[in-house]
Amino acid sequence: MTDLLTDRVAVVTGAASGNGREIARTFAAHGADVVVADRREHPREGGEPTHERIASETDRTATYVECDVTERADLVAAVEAAEDLGGLDVMVNNAGVFRGEEFLEVTEADLQEFLDVNVKGVFFGAQVAGQRMLETGTAGSIINMSSIGAIRAKDAYTVYDLTKGAVTSMTYSLADRFGPEGIRVNAIMPGLVETAMTREDIALAGTEYGERYAEEAIPMERFGQPEEVGTAAVFLASDLASYVNGESLVVDGGVANTN
Repeated sequence: MTDLLTDRVAVVTGAASGNGREIARTFAAHGADVVVADRREHPREGGEPTHERIASETDRTATYVECDVTERADLVAAVEAAEDLGGLDVMVNNAGVFRGEEFLEVTEADLQEFLDVNVKGVFFGAQVAGQRMLETGTAGSIINMSSIGAIRAKDAYTVYDLTKGAVTSMTYSLADRFGPEGIRVNAIMPGLVETAMTREDIALAGTEYGERYAEEAIPMERFGQPEEVGTAAVFLASDLASYVNGESLVVDGGVANTN
């Protein structure tokens, strides 16, 4: 496709399915070698594993590493796998959980799960990646997956939105921490994207209600596609964004600033 990421090595967490899968595939299409880091090897959507799909579609190298982002040791292992491909250049902290919760019914276990995956996983993913980049002198890119829920919160998603607000704030802090070292830290804020999460976990995409919602609430009148999040990540990972640091790139079809 292009050589925007040629000679780069990326780790993408939660890359078996959804946005993470398409980020990994799009990175490879633009020249990167990729570590697919996920608890599962096979995608929720069905089909061949992401690393095998990359191998069949491109001439890039991709490898799968079993990774639970709530375990720091697993994140270390994913970054170490990148060393076998030439060394870490890009870290995408994408893994997350997403579902609606009635605030008054949220349990400690519910809250802890969201904090562990969506906040702790991003925190230690960025920490492990940043440390490795400092050790190797790499002017790398760390991309954290936030959400428009961080800036346009809804009552049914209080727990999810608060975790994405934390990710956004963390991104800005880390941009200040690592900027002097030449490491850029940015976030992506997707809106509603058609994935297994929005089809199954909240049963919106692919439903009559979802189609009506898209027409009425999204200026582009459709859900986003995972590959559109992938191309946004390519931009932030590439030299096209060489002076972009501490930014949240909104990919939502226009929702956040029009509704």
